[in-house]
Amino acid sequence: MHFVRAGAGAPPLVLVHGFACTHADWKFQIEALAMSGEVVACDLRGHGETPGRPHECTIEHYGGDVAALVNNLGLPPAVLVGHSMGCRVVLEAARGAPERVAGLVLVDGSCIGSGDPEAAERTTAQAIRAAGYRNFARKLFEDMFVAGSDPRLKSATVEQALRLPEEIGAVLFPRLVAWDARNMERSLAELRAPLMVIQSTTLNSERVRVPLERGQTSPWLELVRRLAPGARIEIVPGVGHFPQLEAPKEVNRLLREFLKSMPKAAR
Repeated sequence: MHFVRAGAGAPPLVLVHGFACTHADWKFQIEALAMSGEVVACDLRGHGETPGRPHECTIEHYGGDVAALVNNLGLPPAVLVGHSMGCRVVLEAARGAPERVAGLVLVDGSCIGSGDPEAAERTTAQAIRAAGYRNFARKLFEDMFVAGSDPRLKSATVEQALRLPEEIGAVLFPRLVAWDARNMERSLAELRAPLMVIQSTTLNSERVRVPLERGQTSPWLELVRRLAPGARIEIVPGVGHFPQLEAPKEVNRLLREFLKSMPKAAR
């Protein structure tokens, strides 16, 4: 697994990117937060500089990989920060190795799978085949940005996403949907570590991504409130699906505050 590591201090932050992304999505967090603590950012299997075969690219494998990374680096219990698909990955890591987790932060998460997991996976895979994988991926990422987003960031992010090999992306995304249906609710309900949710967007009734404003809610946030009632929920308004890139100062401030709220034993 390729990773970058900077800074020193406990609890360490372990940053986990989303679908068809890389550790570089956390560049502003690595740069700023390594000045006061240890930061690790990784590339998941099949992404960035980490090799991976299609059958290995699942949320379950990714969660195990992140937990193993914390262990193999000899880190104390870490604050795992996931973005988008990475929210699932860090929840899976916490399910499998709770002793390695001091806290979780979910950045612009969602729950897009429900009902029978196998049926949800099949339906998603069929939709991707019907559209063609590259068309599906391009539209998925273009729709992650809002009217005020930087067009250069949008273009670069879409092009990065299209570098994920089709043989991985076309099976991973349906598996993500199946994981939601199978594991999302129990992962939130069983979580015992402190949790913060940083949210910037939601899908409206027409399934169009729109920015959230402070004080608004969404089905995802209501799910978190119901299953993890102690969670801290923060809205980053006016940006798209990548608040860590579009509003890095605000995201960094929230991460620093969350770290300071950790029990002294974790620090």
